[in-house]
Amino acid sequence: MTITDRASGTPPHPPLHTRTHALHGAGAAGQTQAHSLIGRTRRSPIDTSAAVPVLDVTIPVYNEERDLEECLRRLHAYLHGTFPHPFRITVADNASTDGTLKAAERVARELREVTVVHLEEKGRGNALRKVWLASPSPVLAYMDVDLSTDLAALGPLLAPLISGHSDLAIGTRLTRNSRVVRGPKREFISRSYNFLLQSLMGTHFSDAQCGFKAIRADIAQQILPHTVDTAWFFDTELLVLAERCGLRVHEVPVDWTDDPNSSVDIVQTALADVRGMARLSKDMVTGRIPVAELRAALARGPLPAASRSQEQSPGGSLFGQLVRFGAIGVASTLAYLVLFYLCRNLMDSQLANLLALLTTAVANTAANRRFTFGIAGNSDVARHHFEGLLVFGIGLALTSGALALVHSGALPGGTTPDRWLELATVTAANLAATAVKFLLFRLWVFRRRPAPANAPLDPASPANAPPDPAASAANAPSDPAASEASLPHSSLPTTEMTQS
Repeated sequence: MTITDRASGTPPHPPLHTRTHALHGAGAAGQTQAHSLIGRTRRSPIDTSAAVPVLDVTIPVYNEERDLEECLRRLHAYLHGTFPHPFRITVADNASTDGTLKAAERVARELREVTVVHLEEKGRGNALRKVWLASPSPVLAYMDVDLSTDLAALGPLLAPLISGHSDLAIGTRLTRNSRVVRGPKREFISRSYNFLLQSLMGTHFSDAQCGFKAIRADIAQQILPHTVDTAWFFDTELLVLAERCGLRVHEVPVDWTDDPNSSVDIVQTALADVRGMARLSKDMVTGRIPVAELRAALARGPLPAASRSQEQSPGGSLFGQLVRFGAIGVASTLAYLVLFYLCRNLMDSQLANLLALLTTAVANTAANRRFTFGIAGNSDVARHHFEGLLVFGIGLALTSGALALVHSGALPGGTTPDRWLELATVTAANLAATAVKFLLFRLWVFRRRPAPANAPLDPASPANAPPDPAASAANAPSDPAASEASLPHSSLPTTEMTQS
C-alpha cells in the first residue's frame, strides 16, 4: 500500500484528537491510558490488545533501491518470528529519484505488514516527523535501511516503552558494552560530537546519532511539533527536548557494523549538527520551544527520594558546568574587551570599564543560568539577576582596582599607560573575577534552595495531586494471589520480548 499526498507530501491521516481511541484502544482501558500521560509518576503500559499494530517501524530512505528489498524482508522475518504483537513496517520514501519507490511497492504487495509512504521533500527528520505524527500505533521506531544495528537489540529497545518504564529508547554505540566495527574517522567524529553535546548543552545520553530509536506515540505527539530540523540533526533535537522535558530515555548497547557504502557525508553532517546545536539553544532561550510548559505537562512526578541533592541539581556534573561556564566566559570576555575598547575612545577608562562590564554581566548571568546550571523558566529570575549584579560588583572592584593601580603613577617616569597595557590589565583582572564568579554562582546564586518544611503544596503540581480513589482501588489487590493476577496484559509479552 502506498500513501501519498502529492500537494504537501504529508500522509493523509486525521489529527491526534480524532484518533485517541484508535491509538490507545476503545473503552475504559483506552481512556485510562490516554489520560495517564499528564501528571503521573509512571506511564501506563501499552494496550497490546488494541486493533491497531502495536509497533510501527519506519525505514526512511532516499535512493536506496539496491538495499531496500533485502532490508524489508529481513526485518519482516525477524519481527514475524520474535515480536509477539501486531506490527507494521513503514517505508518513508523521501523524494527518491531511482527505483526505490517501485521496490518498496513491490514488497508491500507481497507482505501485508509493509506500508509505503512517498514524500515530496528530502530529509530523514522530515520523513520521521510526518510518518510518526500520522501513525496510529502506540509505539514508534525507526532504523537505518542498511540495518547496521543487530536486530537482537530491538526487543530490549521496545520493552521499556511497552511496559511504561521509559518514554524514549535509543541504541548506543558508545558504551563499554557495545560492540562496534567502524573506522577511526567516524569513531572520532561521533565521540567528539557527543562530547560537545554533553559539555555545552548538558545532555546525558551517550549516542545521539545511532539510527536505532523508539518512542511512545503519546510522547511523540507532544514534542514532535516543536522540532523543526528536516535532516540528521532531528535525532539530537528530539533527545535534547526529551531530556529538557523530564522524560526518561532508555539506552540499549548495540552490536553495530559500519556500512562502507554509506552515502552520508559525515563531515558536512557534523558541521550541520553544530549549527543545529546553536539554533536549538537559541530556540529554547527565546521561548520558541516552551520547555517549561512541556516539562510541566510531561515530566514524571518526583519519587520520595527526590529531595536528594544530586536529583535537585539540574546543571549536571562539576566538569560539565566548568566547560559550559568557560565557554560562556570566553564569549563574555571577548564581548567585554570589544565594548571596553569602543567605549574607551569616548570616555575615561573607569567609566568605559563600568559600562562594558555591566552590559556583559547581565548577558553572562542569563546564559549561565540557562546553560551552565540548567535553570529554565521565570522562577526566581529576578533574584538570580539581582544576586548576579552583586557578583558583578566584585568583578567591577577587581578590574577597577587594577586600572587604578596602573594609573596611580607606578610606571617608571610617571608615564601614562597605553591602551594595550590597559587591556592586558583588565583581562587579567577579569580572569580572576571569573574564577570568583563561578564559585559564587555555583554555591550561592544558582544553588537549589530547599523548600520550607511548612510550605503549602502546589495543587497544580503532578507530584502533589490527590490520589485517584478509583485508581487506588483498582491497583490495590486484596491478597498476594490477586496481585499476581492483576499484572497488565503486556507484562508477559514484554518479558518474552526482552529475552529474545
